[in-house]
Amino acid sequence: MEKEEMIHGFIEFLRSYADSKGNKIYVNKIKDLLTVTPKKSIAIDWSHLNAFNPPLAQELMDNPEEVILAAKDALRIILSEDFDEEELKINPRFYNLPHTLLVKELGAEHINRLIQVEGIITRVSEVKPFVQKSVFVCKDCGNEMTRLQRPYSQMVKPPRCENCGSRNLELDVEKSSFMNLQTFRLQDRPESLKGGQMPRFVDAILLDDLVDVALPGDRVIATGVLRIIMESREKRPIFKKILEVNHIEQISKDVEELEISPEDEQKIRELAKRPDVIDAIVGSIAPAIWGHKEVKKGIALALFGGVHRQLPDGTKLRGESHVLLVGDPGVAKSQILRYVANLAPRAIYTSGKSSSAAGLTAAAVRDELTGSWVLEAGVLVLADMGVALIDEFDKMSDRDRSAIHEALEQQSISISKAGITATLNSRTTVIAAANPKYGRFNRAKPLPEQLDLPPTLLSRFDLIFVLLDEPDENIDSDIATHILKVRRGEAEAVAPKVPYDLLKKYIAYARKNIHPVLSKEAMDEIKRYYIRMRKRAKVGNSEEGVKPMPITARQLEALIRLSEAHARMRLSDVVTREDAKEAIAIMEYALKQVAMDEEGMLDISILEVGKSSKQINKIERMVSIIKRLENKNEWGAPIDDIISEAVESGMKKDEARKLIERLFNEGQIYSPRDGYYRVA
Repeated sequence: MEKEEMIHGFIEFLRSYADSKGNKIYVNKIKDLLTVTPKKSIAIDWSHLNAFNPPLAQELMDNPEEVILAAKDALRIILSEDFDEEELKINPRFYNLPHTLLVKELGAEHINRLIQVEGIITRVSEVKPFVQKSVFVCKDCGNEMTRLQRPYSQMVKPPRCENCGSRNLELDVEKSSFMNLQTFRLQDRPESLKGGQMPRFVDAILLDDLVDVALPGDRVIATGVLRIIMESREKRPIFKKILEVNHIEQISKDVEELEISPEDEQKIRELAKRPDVIDAIVGSIAPAIWGHKEVKKGIALALFGGVHRQLPDGTKLRGESHVLLVGDPGVAKSQILRYVANLAPRAIYTSGKSSSAAGLTAAAVRDELTGSWVLEAGVLVLADMGVALIDEFDKMSDRDRSAIHEALEQQSISISKAGITATLNSRTTVIAAANPKYGRFNRAKPLPEQLDLPPTLLSRFDLIFVLLDEPDENIDSDIATHILKVRRGEAEAVAPKVPYDLLKKYIAYARKNIHPVLSKEAMDEIKRYYIRMRKRAKVGNSEEGVKPMPITARQLEALIRLSEAHARMRLSDVVTREDAKEAIAIMEYALKQVAMDEEGMLDISILEVGKSSKQINKIERMVSIIKRLENKNEWGAPIDDIISEAVESGMKKDEARKLIERLFNEGQIYSPRDGYYRVA
């Protein structure tokens, strides 16, 4: 096809293509560019071009470079003839090609063709100027030579002056024309990979007005020309693929990657009408694992999630509920996580031990193309609006934990590394599993003492479940029968009540379309429970210093999220009193396991501080006794005097000894001589 013919074809298409109502789409778009939104580019739908001029559309796919230049010329002619606009340059951007490829499908047959690729952005470089038209000046005779440059190849420079043959040339920055350039790395989406496949990636170049439209963690469809460049270190004839992007659009972050057909929607609606829909969904989570009904229910609530709200003043209220499973080895914690990783519409599974802080949050790495520092997104950013499953949560290093703190509560991750300061979204539901410090769980000790996790992190989880492996003849017999049936291949033992594919679509549908609102009854129920629990704190001794707090505002927020999730499970737009009651029941079940003090009272300080209020009071009392007695003797307070005073104040003898030992181990008191103590 000749260039003139292509330009003529584009002019005709842009001037006369109209939709069914007779609106001239592209003429209107150009008018908007000149008046409403001053942009540098116009997006052209390939299917429109194909309907209007099939040979031109095909030529665009096969020979994109010349056709895109022809489209540019056509736009320039239309601007000057129809709109009297000589200065403005508009880039044509093509989208909606017939085939969308995955990164792993790119091959030699796509070189120099216009292709459309779908993937997730894992790293983005800074924006740099790229010289598009370079002017070289000879220092000896002043002759100017112009060379056009390409963003993906080496700089083209004349070897010597064309006029006098001198090699003394330099780039004239004033006369050359520059544009912005940014590189990013596109990788296969985690859910498009079958197990064990390595995600492939391709580096891509954004030019001019496309820079800074996407962030790490975004899912995008990029249209562009696949170029190849010689591997710089290689002497062999091997090339590297680079995508020169012409158009880029974000796929929305919601869970819409699952195709839900009208028949599916009908099945989903029918399932929601069943009276036992909640039990059916809970029973379909990891059916090969016997029991753990509450745990499965908690995970189901986390998968559906509450509603994310933004207040008029800009405050964001998170809708995601985080769940932590703690328990003895061999109670199928990891197995449950694995199952959920396949069930949740967007989930990434990782192990805390093997991931670094960068692997979980984000890292600054050097880019091979430009040599500058770029951001690379980690698990919590890639699982944005999805679920992150972290096994071995207690084995993470301290650096990673501090990064997770922010991700759990603020739903974002801030990074300051290598001169890059950025905040990335991580609106992620975290479901984590951890093992007790000493191998098995000890009921007599409070939870924070047995976990290698700081109490501040524990209090971020809405539900913490303790899975115990205790001998009980009836349960043991049931578990053994179940495992043997599963191993023998009896299908009904593991058949979920709701088919796996339907449940996956049900969760995606509920998260996308159902946004429940609290009813008056549900609000009253939650408020009544909250006030009733807070009243219990007053009943204790008035002489005690710190009172046990059964529940705080954080648990109130969690109750609201869980009630919304329960309503979502039924596909209901209203949170009823029943939803609130169910949320309260599961919250009480979890709190009774982890936040009971020595006397059987609920005390949330155990989770938030790591010690119960009664213990805090006893520690304070003990420290003040030692302070009072330490000056009576040059070595400090004698242990017998300390214990007799402690007994007078209402402690037991062995309890006082244990407390002294604990304070000594924690470094709050020291012993200048055997049997004597001073406050540190």
